[in-house]
Amino acid sequence: MAITAGSLLNSVAAPQQQTLASNYIDFTAQATAGWAQQYLPDLMEKEAEVFGNRTISGFLAQVGAEEAMTADQVVWSEQGRLHLSYIGTVDADGDTNGTFEVTNDIDGNALTSTHGIRVNDTVLIAQAGVVVKALVTETPASATVTVEPYATAALSTLTDGTATLLVIGSEYGKGAAYADITGAAEATRRTALEPTFKSFTNKPIIMKDYYEISGSDASQVGWVEVSGEEGQNGYLWYLKAEGDTRARFTDYLEMSMLEAEKTAAASIIGFNGSIVRDGTDTGAGGSGTEGLFAAIESRGNVTSGITGVNAATDLAEFDAILAEFDKQGAIEENMLFVNRASSLAIDDMLASMNSYGAGGTSYGVFENDEDMALNLGFSGFRRGSYDFYKSDFRYLNDKATRGGINDRAGSAAIRGVIIPAGVSSVYDQALGKNMKRPFLHVRYRASQTDDRKMKTWVTGSVGAATSALDAMQIHYLSERCLVTQGANNFMLMK
Repeated sequence: MAITAGSLLNSVAAPQQQTLASNYIDFTAQATAGWAQQYLPDLMEKEAEVFGNRTISGFLAQVGAEEAMTADQVVWSEQGRLHLSYIGTVDADGDTNGTFEVTNDIDGNALTSTHGIRVNDTVLIAQAGVVVKALVTETPASATVTVEPYATAALSTLTDGTATLLVIGSEYGKGAAYADITGAAEATRRTALEPTFKSFTNKPIIMKDYYEISGSDASQVGWVEVSGEEGQNGYLWYLKAEGDTRARFTDYLEMSMLEAEKTAAASIIGFNGSIVRDGTDTGAGGSGTEGLFAAIESRGNVTSGITGVNAATDLAEFDAILAEFDKQGAIEENMLFVNRASSLAIDDMLASMNSYGAGGTSYGVFENDEDMALNLGFSGFRRGSYDFYKSDFRYLNDKATRGGINDRAGSAAIRGVIIPAGVSSVYDQALGKNMKRPFLHVRYRASQTDDRKMKTWVTGSVGAATSALDAMQIHYLSERCLVTQGANNFMLMK
């Protein structure tokens, strides 16, 4: 019987400490024949964290709140404007009277006959630099009201076309009742006004992900020390991978609340949860949900100024923003979450307001000396009656998130978002009462049986066996939506 020595027995001891072809340890003999090394590689145990903190979550935690719900959707109502102002078409039939046909409310929403203008109302009608004061003399069931100017020939100063009407009060004669000033029919009598409100809905979406590692790999010890944003550390690679999966899913929860949109109205949901458009199944999914950016674009304000291009124009853009906020809720304290270019442009704008800082020496921290660190940035400012607190928005800067998208988005890139601070009063139809809540808050599904805010569980045969699968599967699930109340007080900066 012959015994054949293995061909890879390449560590034959030598009588002296010298490098020979017969005594080196070849770790890669099969792949690199003839390569020799005398010593073991110098292994750096610590994994290099070259991207710093890679997560972007935390934005909603700063400006909002979280609240559980048990329903399939959340419904809330927002109060309407207090005063009556409309956009419509004026028709000056003569010097003594004319008509105003209501087409939209002051926010541009289409109306027909559902306006609040009544007989005996005094109104202002404005058009192209001309303002006429008039008395409403007739309000038929349609959208057209008859007005009579106070000043002689005042209507002749108006041209037939678009105008704005504002109700400023009323006027009655002695002993007059709530009726048409001509004493006409019941149909033209003055009626009581009911407050208006708008109702909005949003529904949660279900997000899922999982991580899997085989039983063999779970028992293998790696030689690099790892750490991560979720607190994982040690020498087992699957701890690192599982922690990264959890951190990525946590970021997905926030990014979805920022970017999500509802499915188009023409779409329907198939029996298996798929989206069906025009008879074509586009795959698994649902009806979507309204994220922050979509809510602001549909119900809020959008500015497309040129912050970051010419700092001299930034203050003018903020003045335009203030003018728009004056038309809305006029909330004094606001948070600015912006990308890096906008943040630096705002710093330059504020520094240029200091006449002594032409050379940059009194920029930020004033009364500087040689022992002080020069502060070249600002955390906030006050303009008019508004306070703005500025903060960098990592989501808009990171190349792996919106920062990379913005590089190619052009005019559709998002520079930042302005969010009002404080709380709003809103009527909750589920609870049946007014509630004080932050303007932004996340609703997640939860009950005494199942909490779906951030649900995780383990299956497989590794550790506590739950199935015959020779692997460990770690599952993540959340069902949530974002409630954006008072979106008219928000500003999206593009």
